[in-house]
Amino acid sequence: MNDDWLEWARRLQAIAQTGLEFALSDYDRERYQAVRDIALSMLAAGTGVERRRVESLFEGATGYATPKVDVRAAVFRDGRILLVKERSDGLWTLPGGWADVGDSPAAAVEREVREESGFEVRAVKLAAVYDRNRHPHPPLIHHCWKLFFVCELLGGEPRPSNETEAADFFAPDDLPPLSISRTTPGQIAHMFEHLRDPLRPTTFD
Repeated sequence: MNDDWLEWARRLQAIAQTGLEFALSDYDRERYQAVRDIALSMLAAGTGVERRRVESLFEGATGYATPKVDVRAAVFRDGRILLVKERSDGLWTLPGGWADVGDSPAAAVEREVREESGFEVRAVKLAAVYDRNRHPHPPLIHHCWKLFFVCELLGGEPRPSNETEAADFFAPDDLPPLSISRTTPGQIAHMFEHLRDPLRPTTFD
């Protein structure tokens, strides 16, 4: 399926959001609001999500439109990588999630690992910065950048959370079924490349 419509709708929403922030006249604001309404209708129709739900996702979206930021942690022990099992789909992923306002990127990923797995870590390297749209994830309403950190394991033990039901370490050739909306096999393979070569430079789109 061609997902160009989703990119167009996201861009229209971003143009409208930025336009509403900087419009100098009521006339311009009305036009930008009309563009926003069209974009939200496109997103609702194309995704099958109720229009009211789509509106709620963008309620707090004001000011200059920018991508959302997702942080992910690559934590290794004995040559294996830490994955967590999501309650929402029963699949596995690198621990992480949306960055919170007030957190630095490193603090955000360290917090996500602690909350989702029970392990304490320290971010030691920014391994990759990816535009989610350029990787084989399923479509997402929001435009998103993904930050992958290599993290040093400090302590702790596996513990479930409200979002995750298990945490464990896996060898590169024995990965469980992955939550592709969050983490792809290629991204995990790339984290193992950083493990094998600590001097490998940061990868970015």
